[in-house]
Amino acid sequence: MAEIATSKKRGLIGRIGTLLLLVATFAILVSLGTWQMQRLHWKESLLSAMAERRSAPPATLAEIEKILADGGDIDYRTVSVTGGFDHTKERHFFATFNGRTGYYVFTPLRLDDDRFLFVNRGFVPFEQKDASTRLAGELPAFVGVHGLARPKLDGKPSSLVPDNDLAKNIFYWKDLDTMASSVGLPADKVVPLFVDADATPNPGGLPIGGVTQFDLPNNHLQYALTWYGLAAALVLVSGIYAMRRGR
Repeated sequence: MAEIATSKKRGLIGRIGTLLLLVATFAILVSLGTWQMQRLHWKESLLSAMAERRSAPPATLAEIEKILADGGDIDYRTVSVTGGFDHTKERHFFATFNGRTGYYVFTPLRLDDDRFLFVNRGFVPFEQKDASTRLAGELPAFVGVHGLARPKLDGKPSSLVPDNDLAKNIFYWKDLDTMASSVGLPADKVVPLFVDADATPNPGGLPIGGVTQFDLPNNHLQYALTWYGLAAALVLVSGIYAMRRGR
């Protein structure tokens, strides 16, 4: 009798453990689905804000800086600035554009107040990284630039991103402080943001402007349905198993 009682006790403990495991798994699956729904709402809000900002009239740099100083989001806001490019200090960001490998050219624009704003002028092919191969594209001393404000990064976006190669002037992530210091620009003379130039044609052909990416992936609904589907399948399979055990 003692052995039977012990066996029943172990069976009960086993069933309780299985039930707790199923409940925990179900909760995890549902929470993952809910998290993806939250991400979906966030992504939709972001895409809506991007579209609204891109269609707004261009702001001045002073207005963009005020938004930034007040803790607002400046990303993708249209902006117009004037100044003179220092083509001797351009930095190169490794990129692909329309299926081609090359670089985005970041060039400091000297403003009227003697500060510098790094502008992503656009794409050049791999073989034309050297500015001497595209001299016709070096704009005159005073120009107007229209584009989109982009925020300064706080640090490397991921450990998977390679370190920037300063010796070869190849950047794999937009480290504004290093871009500035590597060409001898003091930090207090550099505007703490970037501007992506628009697609206004360059008279010299290169760089090709308008390289900002807007097609952000938005698969969160699909992921949410997958997690919720797995949770439902778990309940269904568990219910069928319990019914068969009951018979």
